[in-house]
Amino acid sequence: MKKILFLLGAVVVAGCSVQQSEETDYTAFVDPFIGTGGHGHTHPGAMVPHGMIQPGPDTRIHDWDACSGYYYEDDSINGFSHTRLSGTGCADFGDFLLMPTVGKQDVSYVGEKEKAQHVAFASAFSHDNEVAEPGYYSVLLDRYGVQAEITATARTAIHRYTFPKSEESGFILDLDYAIQEQTNQIMNVEMVNDSTIRAYRRNVWWEYQQDLYFTAVFSKPFTFEVIRDTIQLENKIEPRCKALLHFQTEDQEVVMVKAAISSVDYDGAARNLADEMPAWDFDGTRAAAHNLWNDCLKKIDIDTDNEDQRKIFYTALYHTNFSPNLFQDVDGRYLGMDLKIHQGDVNDPVYTTFSLWDTHRALHPLVSILDPAQNEAYIRTLIKKGEEGGVVPKWDCGANYTGCMIGYHYVSLLADNYMKGYRNYDIEKAYKAALRAAEYDTTGITPACPTWLYPYIMPIGRKYNHEVGYVPCDKDNEAVAKGLEYAYNDWCISVLADALGKKEDAARYAQYAKNYQNYFDASTGFMRGKTLDGQWRTPFSPNHSEHRVDDFCEGNSYQWSWFVPHDIEGLAALHGGKEGMIKKLDELFTASSEMEGDNVSADISGLIGQYAHGNEPSHQITHFYNYLGQPWKTQELVDQILHTLYFNAPDGLSGNEDCGQMSAWYILNAMGFYQVCAGNPTYSIGRPLFKEATIHLPNGKDFTIRTVNNSKENKYIAKMVLNGTELTKPFFTHEQLTEGGILVIDMTDKPKK
Repeated sequence: MKKILFLLGAVVVAGCSVQQSEETDYTAFVDPFIGTGGHGHTHPGAMVPHGMIQPGPDTRIHDWDACSGYYYEDDSINGFSHTRLSGTGCADFGDFLLMPTVGKQDVSYVGEKEKAQHVAFASAFSHDNEVAEPGYYSVLLDRYGVQAEITATARTAIHRYTFPKSEESGFILDLDYAIQEQTNQIMNVEMVNDSTIRAYRRNVWWEYQQDLYFTAVFSKPFTFEVIRDTIQLENKIEPRCKALLHFQTEDQEVVMVKAAISSVDYDGAARNLADEMPAWDFDGTRAAAHNLWNDCLKKIDIDTDNEDQRKIFYTALYHTNFSPNLFQDVDGRYLGMDLKIHQGDVNDPVYTTFSLWDTHRALHPLVSILDPAQNEAYIRTLIKKGEEGGVVPKWDCGANYTGCMIGYHYVSLLADNYMKGYRNYDIEKAYKAALRAAEYDTTGITPACPTWLYPYIMPIGRKYNHEVGYVPCDKDNEAVAKGLEYAYNDWCISVLADALGKKEDAARYAQYAKNYQNYFDASTGFMRGKTLDGQWRTPFSPNHSEHRVDDFCEGNSYQWSWFVPHDIEGLAALHGGKEGMIKKLDELFTASSEMEGDNVSADISGLIGQYAHGNEPSHQITHFYNYLGQPWKTQELVDQILHTLYFNAPDGLSGNEDCGQMSAWYILNAMGFYQVCAGNPTYSIGRPLFKEATIHLPNGKDFTIRTVNNSKENKYIAKMVLNGTELTKPFFTHEQLTEGGILVIDMTDKPKK
């Protein structure tokens, strides 16, 4: 009975309910190595959907392309840590690295961390001896002759190691190891008994204070010693803390480790372990993880003869279920944004890892289709975070205000779900938090947040945005990008206010939503930086980029001049009408891809002309042609992106995954549609990739997109019929989707003009 209760508990927090397993094993269509090379920044380790713990291999640290701790081109493994950020543009964590060893344990310092091998005890490995599938990872460690296997529940991991015969077998638990360089670390490790160890670690990096507790139980007793010292790193001294465990093994002897984490305390970690991992059942845990993933993946069925596209699609769906992550212990306790412990509801868990700048565009709209209750849970979490910390965070990571990225896209998530009818949260609290996010007011921000973060959490540009109608480039960094996002965010508030009958707020924020017009320079046709006294910043080139220190954010004027998803008609008017906008839009995709600047943002990738699919500001642009009366161009461009910027390979992503956004774009567009503007529940039809795609909706209905005469050459749409009615425009609504039915699309090899 206890094991059954554990399985059900893991299901609730994962957001994917386990049902009777069907014949199709959807996990067989997933390749977790897609995105682990190139600039994808994903990780192939073992975790369940939205899991709090992410155990898996670490190959490299202090490297942008190894943000997750793993990079496919590497040939050595440092060990297996239990936390990480998969698919982000920033690195952090890598807590509690565990490495099985055979022979004398070497923890000597190896110098200034050259390429992949950063610890003395790292082991070579081969991809030929490496297996990754949803919820499971295995590799042979060549140096030690140890077979390593890992699987997980929501809050715990179980490791299974097969050792050779040796008098000197053991483990190294490395507490000072981190995927990104840490500062001011505080570490502690204790031997509870001859088979149990617990540890504590405070990281200080992108997440400015992460307190994490760890408990591990070993299936074999060990002897124990701790190495505590310091090392000299150029101009600073750093502490080290490593626990060395020793025992003897027979040939092919299996030693298992059960581990759990908590951001609350030692008791929280121990309770998580006892509740979710009561037995030494590796295979049962692996099977439960498999079932959780299969249940998430079977929400969409596709019919295709192209096995590469099937792999890309289901791996993308897999990636969209990594984050946000569970951030609450089994007893309901969690760390709040005030860095205090709170008692939450065990049936309504709190989450973290909200990359809202990225995910408001496609990930959360996708979730609103597949599992809208999950979005409602995210909104409830964000409301709590706003109450605890003073303002809803832009990028919450482990209950820390990172201050990362721009805009206040909580309002996008809220408006989109409210307008779609998903309202299981306190709307008055939610609306109050939305207004608070839009204001320039640093009062009430938790004292737990360092004062140096205030300008990032509440940038001064917000003050000017409403006072003078734009963000002056001589008063704030990334002024144009911020101003364009503020205009969209304010539009979201206006829509929400109007729906709530708050007419005065609706009118005021609708006016703020037009502030994007103040950045448009009619003489060039681009959005540009403007000083407080109304002068355009000079010199100006739309190709210019200086990463995070110019008027734009991870992009240039070519890419950002189109971020007006809420008012495409108004944007066209700035260009002199639809024809003028079409001409300028054509230029975007045909211009030279050359960049200017001494430090061009590495995020500008996946280029078609100056369109950059590898980063989010461009993601809505291809569908603008639908609004301008030239849908065949949307179809051409979506087809090009689907076929040339996503691959069934480790470097299969043209930019970093960004917590599911890159994959969510693929899922929606491969099925044949995309939501251009979250908050407006309308879908724009593009170029369906498959013979048929069926979404199994949470209300029990199905929505199917069926194509006729679909092929690589037949990429254009000749006719669209939704539930027996021919569509005259390439759009349908969220309400029509949730009613279920069939959208039949006839394809042809010639554009229908």
